Amino acid sequence: MALVLTTAMLTAATSGAGVAGAVPPPPPNPSDSAISAAQAAANAKAAQVGQLANQLAQAQTKLQDLQDQVELRQEDANKALVDLQTAQDAATAAQNQADAAQLALTAASAEVDRLRTQVDQFVAGSFQQGSTIGSVSAYFGATSAADMLERQQLLDAIGSSQLDVLNQMQQARTAQANADSLRRAALIAAQQKQADATAAEQRADTAIAAAESAQQAQVGQTGQLQASQNTLQTQLTAAQSAVGNLKTQRAQYQAWQVAKQQAEAAAAAAAAAAARRSTGGGSHGTGGRTTVPVAGSGAVAAVIRRAMSELGVPYSWGGGNAHGPTLGIHDGGVADEYHDYDIVGFDCSGLMVYAFAAAGVSLPHFSGYQYTAGQHVPLSQIQPGDMLFYSSNGSSSGIHHVTLYIGNGQMIEAYASGTTIRITPVRYYGGIMSYATRVL
Repeated sequence: MALVLTTAMLTAATSGAGVAGAVPPPPPNPSDSAISAAQAAANAKAAQVGQLANQLAQAQTKLQDLQDQVELRQEDANKALVDLQTAQDAATAAQNQADAAQLALTAASAEVDRLRTQVDQFVAGSFQQGSTIGSVSAYFGATSAADMLERQQLLDAIGSSQLDVLNQMQQARTAQANADSLRRAALIAAQQKQADATAAEQRADTAIAAAESAQQAQVGQTGQLQASQNTLQTQLTAAQSAVGNLKTQRAQYQAWQVAKQQAEAAAAAAAAAAARRSTGGGSHGTGGRTTVPVAGSGAVAAVIRRAMSELGVPYSWGGGNAHGPTLGIHDGGVADEYHDYDIVGFDCSGLMVYAFAAAGVSLPHFSGYQYTAGQHVPLSQIQPGDMLFYSSNGSSSGIHHVTLYIGNGQMIEAYASGTTIRITPVRYYGGIMSYATRVL
């Protein structure tokens, strides 16, 4: 700026009749105190921006923590859905057992009735005149010595075939009681399993709602902080611009002084000086970036290729199975706000289910179960095809996210609602578990 100004002034100097009239009027010359005051104001704004940036960073960290909690609760809901299906299957099996027991009970009851009729008929035909025993109920209900004597007479009167009939009836009664007991136990077990699974699903839904409510509150606070920072940043830019303008004016004034001295000292050589000052130059540069190839071979390569074939596919909570992307499901919160239930895509554990199906591996649609699906290896020894997990509390109980390591410090993941499947550098922060899981 100073060189251009000096050249213009000296050019003007050579076109005038005299040195005194050739130099233009001086530009504004701000005082040192004005420049210092402006600089102090800019520094104060910068300090405010810095403080607010720290607050914003803390708020964003808290927001990430809450996002992790939401993901954990969503994974808990995935677990509840898996467990509910298991319980429903068990309840169906128990109901089938109860139905079978009911059939056995009906058959046993019919057998008891048949044998009771047979024994009654036999007893009625086995006694002569004066017998006091006329039915099987009297035979089994003897309570006195006389009754017992008559019972002995009956036993003496009947042969081995008749004793077999009595034994069969007793066995039929036992089978009847056992069948009824099995039926009742199976029904109670079925009802309990169904109730437990339903309660777990309700608890998961409640936890999701609470986590998402806290997240929404934090989103609002973070947004306010971001707006305040933007306002202060605008003010800082204006303050810095004011300082820059004052310093520019000072530089222009100093350049004017130099031009005036040069004009007065070398008016005769102005033309030559102007020629010397007409040269200039520039420079340019280039830039670029490198891409890192993805590693893997055999079954691992098949898993990675299948995962990478879904790059750009939308995130959809609850979406994805061994055959590809599917419609998401309702979560009553963030996922519903993004209409995941209308989006065909994957969530984090759903992407793993689809990818590992390429190698014939069947994984459950829940990151907590996927963590225990293979061998645990330290992060320092991870290889392509290993699954990386993120936890809100550093343990398996807090796992809320899973990604696939593809080599060269990169991983592929289905991150969150509103995003798409992407490749990103491994995040060795944010609650990454100390061990990866190796399935292949």
